[in-house]
Amino acid sequence: MTEYNTRPLEGIKIVELATFIAAPCCARYLADLGADVIKVERPKGDDLRYTAVNEGRPFGDPEDTSFTLENTGKRCVTLDTKSAAGREALEKLIANADIFLTNWRQPALERAGLDYDTLKVKYPKLVYGIVSGYGEKGPDKDLPGFDFTAYFAHSGVMGTLYDKGSEPMMPLAGFGDHQVAMSLASGVLAALYRAEKTGRGDKVVVSLYHSGVRDVSLYLIASQYGDKSTQYPIRKAELTNPLNSARRTSDDRWFMFSVPAYDRLFNKFVGEALNRPDLVNDPRFYPQTNLVNHLEEWDALFNEEVAKHDVKYWVSQMKKADLPFAVCQTWDEILKDEQAFASDILTEVTFPNGNKRTMVRTPVMFQDTELPEYKPAHFLGQDTREVLAELGYTREQIDAMIAAGEATDTVRIG
Repeated sequence: MTEYNTRPLEGIKIVELATFIAAPCCARYLADLGADVIKVERPKGDDLRYTAVNEGRPFGDPEDTSFTLENTGKRCVTLDTKSAAGREALEKLIANADIFLTNWRQPALERAGLDYDTLKVKYPKLVYGIVSGYGEKGPDKDLPGFDFTAYFAHSGVMGTLYDKGSEPMMPLAGFGDHQVAMSLASGVLAALYRAEKTGRGDKVVVSLYHSGVRDVSLYLIASQYGDKSTQYPIRKAELTNPLNSARRTSDDRWFMFSVPAYDRLFNKFVGEALNRPDLVNDPRFYPQTNLVNHLEEWDALFNEEVAKHDVKYWVSQMKKADLPFAVCQTWDEILKDEQAFASDILTEVTFPNGNKRTMVRTPVMFQDTELPEYKPAHFLGQDTREVLAELGYTREQIDAMIAAGEATDTVRIG
C-alpha cells in the first residue's frame, strides 16, 4: 500500500523539443514522477520512431518498443515549428512550462530564438535543460554528438576499455544517453527546487562527452602517475588486481570475480573460493606488492583453475565464501532473470497490436509512492488537439492548422 496519493512532480509542466534518446529519456523519467510532459515533434516525428531495422523489430508504432522505452507517459504533439502558427503554439507551451528540455545544437536554437538567453528574458522562472554532444565551449561545441562518438569514442571509453591486442568494444545505442538523462534529471530538479523558492530559473547542461570522461575518471586521473597498470588498454594478465576480472569457465561461460580489497581477502579467496589452501600466504602472490612481479604466473594459474569447473560451481563457491561475483549474463538470460522481475526492473507491456513485450523501468524506486502503469507511448500527434485546446485554441483554429500542415493529429506509423 502506498502512503501518498500523488507523485512528486504532479502539477509540473515540461515541454520537450528533442529527438532520439538522452533528453527524451530524461523527460520520460520526470513523467514517471508525475510531471505533465508534452513532447513536441516535427510533422514526420522523432527519428527514434524509425529505428526498427536497427533493432530487428517490427516497423511502426503498434509495437514500437524503442520509442515507448524513452517516451512512455508523455503527451505527443506535432507542430511545424518553422511555420508562424506552429511557432506561436510552441511559444504558448513554453510560456506555461516549468521546464524546457531540448537536445538541439546551439546554433539552431539561436536561429529559432529558443536559446536560453532569449527565453529567460521572457520566462525568468523557466528551468532550461539541454543535452549537448561536447558542451557549450571549446572547438567541438557545435559538432553533432551521439553516444557512439562523444560518449564512447571521444571520452576514452572505447580507446581504453578492452584487452590489449583485441578490438575496442562494440558500442551500444542508448548506453551513454541513459546516463546523461539521469544526470540531466538531477540537475533540472535542483534548478526547479530553487526556481520554486526564488522565482529564478537556470540553464542546466549535460554533455555526452563530459559524462563519458566522468565515467572513466578514476583511472583517467590515476594514469597521470605513469604506472603501467593504469596505461589502458592493457592485457588482462597485466592487471595489478587480477581478482577483479572475468574468466572463462569449463562450460565456456564468463564469470566475473570481484575482490577489490586484495590483501584483506586474498587468503579467503584462494583458500575458500578457489579451494587452493596451498596458495594461502604464497609469497609470489601475497601481499599485493609481491604480486606485481608475478602477474603472468598468477594469470595463467587463475585461468587454469577457473577452467576446471562450470559456472554453477563458481557461483556456489563464491556464495560460500561470501565474496562478490556475477555471471556475465546474456540478454536472453536477463529477460528471464528472477531478480530483475522481483525488483521491478522488468515488466510486461501489451502493445496496440496485441503483442506482449518485456520492458525496462527507470532505475529509481520509491517505497511510499506508486509509479504509473507502464503503457505504450502515444502515436505521432495523438495529443495535438487536446493540448492545443488547453492553450485556448478553438476547434476551428485547430482544424485550420492541421489542414495547413502547421500541426498534425493522430498519425499511425507503420
